[in-house]
Amino acid sequence: MKPRHKRAAIIIGGVAAVGVAAYFVLNAFNSSLVFFFTPTQVAAGEAPQNRAFRVGGMVKEGSVKRDNLTVSFIVTDTAKEVPVAYTGILPDLFREGKGVVAQGKLDNTGHFTASEVLAKHDENYMPPEAQHAMDQAQLEKAAKSLK
Repeated sequence: MKPRHKRAAIIIGGVAAVGVAAYFVLNAFNSSLVFFFTPTQVAAGEAPQNRAFRVGGMVKEGSVKRDNLTVSFIVTDTAKEVPVAYTGILPDLFREGKGVVAQGKLDNTGHFTASEVLAKHDENYMPPEAQHAMDQAQLEKAAKSLK
């Protein structure tokens, strides 16, 4: 084999190795991405059916039902609602009427099965996406009531 052919083979092998490594890194990154959706977006069908995502909003007053370690509740953005079921110990700050973000999957019936529940830790803070979604939902609700 000529030196020129050896160099070409080494370069092609190096490019192929970098390509395979980049594929694995991007695939791992893509599978660990978790997007945030509001109840309005979930109701509109924008949320994925077979992937984990986060849904956030307020826990609807009077919606929390406990059965041993399984808790079901409704997350709302004042316009739409998503029923959530979670098995495990909830955060201490979890309350009705307070902000919550749940991570999990949506089943075929529209129920959200959470694998993790995060409660809002400060009375004044809300993630920008959740605040924007709540504001949009309230504007849409106000616009509908004026019609």
